[in-house]
Amino acid sequence: MAEELIVRADATRQERYAELLPQIRSLVGSESHLVANLANVAAALKQAFGFFWVGFYLVDGDTLVLGPFQGPIACTRIPYGKGVCGCAWKEARTVIVPDVDAFPGHIACSSASKSEIVVPVKVDGEVVAVLDVDSDRLDDFTAIDAAGLEAVVAALPWTRPA
Repeated sequence: MAEELIVRADATRQERYAELLPQIRSLVGSESHLVANLANVAAALKQAFGFFWVGFYLVDGDTLVLGPFQGPIACTRIPYGKGVCGCAWKEARTVIVPDVDAFPGHIACSSASKSEIVVPVKVDGEVVAVLDVDSDRLDDFTAIDAAGLEAVVAALPWTRPA
């Protein structure tokens, strides 16, 4: 298990994802507990990028329920199809929102959040969770983040949440 992350401060965002991904694989490679892995991945992403908020929401019936995260307190439940997280779940695709205030139906868990990216987690083609990342800066996410975060999600040994 890794005891600390090594990500160059002067690296581009793409380089940071490339440096972080093998460390995440190593971190979760010998651990099978879902919550432990999600907690460490949220912490690693927050540490490596300094995002405002990073966390997972787990599908529970017709609701996303808050899972492991790093950042200020968050919304506990998000209905199917609602907000950015619910939209990513319903559409089963990564959603990038440059300005959350311009997103119809945005759920404001924190007024400090300005932009957001949500990546669905699929097991056997079914969305079982989402990775939600918020920034306190407008237009902070690009296709580089989508590819990087999708690779992070794919690196996890997913099992269906209980």
